[in-house]
Amino acid sequence: MHTVSGGEVAGILVAVFWAILVSFLAVALARLAQTLRATTRLVAEVTDQAVPLLADASTAVRSAQTQIERVDAIASDVQEVTSNASALSTTVASTFGGPLVKVAAFGYGVRRAVSGRKEDAPADAPRRTVIAGRTVPGARRGKPTRGKRD
Repeated sequence: MHTVSGGEVAGILVAVFWAILVSFLAVALARLAQTLRATTRLVAEVTDQAVPLLADASTAVRSAQTQIERVDAIASDVQEVTSNASALSTTVASTFGGPLVKVAAFGYGVRRAVSGRKEDAPADAPRRTVIAGRTVPGARRGKPTRGKRD
């Protein structure tokens, strides 16, 4: 019989340890390879789906840019029309506004003069003044003001 020495036992243990270590590494590498294959398939599928989506998004962005340019042109036209309308309004107001106010005041005066004063109207009726197309009550004389009551 042969007796086993300490060095031989140590060699066997190291050989068994290396065999177990290589087995674990082989299993880990096999799983890693499987994970990499699945990841490669997933990336390929995502790429196949993303390319048409990116093309659609690019088309949508181009269309939006065209619409924005159209809206910008419309907005500038509206601004020009507004400016022209404002200028026209100012011109009409300055051309016809003064004479129309004078004609209205003259017509009011003629109506007052023709109709005369009514007898049933009180003598102390407040006078009214026409200023730029508006009738404004005259100063109150002898009447109590709002805040003061007798």
